[in-house]
Amino acid sequence: MKRLFWLGVGVLAGVALTRKAGETARQVTPSGLASNLGEAVRELAGAVGSFGAEVRAGMSEREQELHDMVEERTGYIAPQGGAGRHAAAQRPVRRARRAEG
Repeated sequence: MKRLFWLGVGVLAGVALTRKAGETARQVTPSGLASNLGEAVRELAGAVGSFGAEVRAGMSEREQELHDMVEERTGYIAPQGGAGRHAAAQRPVRRARRAEG
């Protein structure tokens, strides 16, 4: 009975190692390397795209914070919506200050 058990373990190990060796050999072929490289490039492109989206979202959030801070401290309504310095030269609209107290 012990011999039959060990024979079964040996057969299973042999099958597993043969499949693993076949998969490794397939990955080393030019087509296998190309598919691995293609997957890596797609993964990298996705990571770069999501990083860019997160950076743009952070920039928009910070820009809004800065606009709010300028409006609060100076009373000027700064142009928004990506207008920046490339927009038509307009003076900001001055809001009347509220009486504090």
